Amino acid sequence: MGYVPIEGFFGEYYFLSNFSDEGGVQPTVEHWFQAGKAVRAGDAEKIMAAATPGAAKKLGRRTKLRADWEEIKIDFMRELLYEKFEEPVIRAKLVATHPRELIEVNDWGDDFWGDCSGNGQNMLGQLLEEVRQWYTAIV
Repeated sequence: MGYVPIEGFFGEYYFLSNFSDEGGVQPTVEHWFQAGKAVRAGDAEKIMAAATPGAAKKLGRRTKLRADWEEIKIDFMRELLYEKFEEPVIRAKLVATHPRELIEVNDWGDDFWGDCSGNGQNMLGQLLEEVRQWYTAIV
């Protein structure tokens, strides 16, 4: 029996989005991820203080990147997701998505973290499935 994938992290699945403030990473995963890129501490502080995850993302796009960012960004995101889903209520929501595929669809052209127009690596979806698998095994 095939399962319908979860395509897009909005509505009842918004909790899967890095923009969601649910879970153990505050204010959001997006804030922390964007701040993690920054070479300068002052830039990271500004990103963390951003009023919204969208504002944090914009600031992160303008910051000078750590020299090793491309090598560490996937592991950094993984760590943030494990921490986000440490919180029991949101963890239960993630586990309840099993065994459906999680696809971060978007229309803004992100074909690394997501899937845009049927193309992309969907790295965020893959990491969420990895975290879900780990939490499913320990529940």
